[in-house]
Amino acid sequence: MTNLELINSKIFTQESIIHELSVWRFKDKKIVFTNGCFDLLHHGHIDYLSKAKDLGHVLIIGVNSDASTRALKGPTRPINDEHSRAMILAALRFTDAVILFDEATPYNLINYLQPDILVKGADYKIEDIAGSDIVLAKGGQVVTIELLQGFSTSSIEARIRGN
Repeated sequence: MTNLELINSKIFTQESIIHELSVWRFKDKKIVFTNGCFDLLHHGHIDYLSKAKDLGHVLIIGVNSDASTRALKGPTRPINDEHSRAMILAALRFTDAVILFDEATPYNLINYLQPDILVKGADYKIEDIAGSDIVLAKGGQVVTIELLQGFSTSSIEARIRGN
């Protein structure tokens, strides 16, 4: 398998991940889920995602589609299209799966995946995290991770535009 084939093999749809989910669960792997736009991958993202992976065995990253990102971030976003963002995230060694979603939140995707651990940045309160009710109801964990200060796609975009 070439490196590009390996990267592409980590990008799933809801339908195509069913088999992998079954295998991971059969092997008693702890499945970690997080999500975001991940428009311009930066140091803060790498720190956050690597810490999320450290919480379990399998890291699934839900990525907002282009339409979802635009609705959340405004008309100038995303800077990178959804396929590019999925490819970059799938290329990371610690990423096991990437799934695009169209909604404003990954609530339906979390309900479908039923992860053992749900992770978001510490700028969220656990009760405000989409899908926290699903994960907690099944006995899973919801974890917040401190974000590295000074790193955000919005601040990078502002610097590029000279704002």
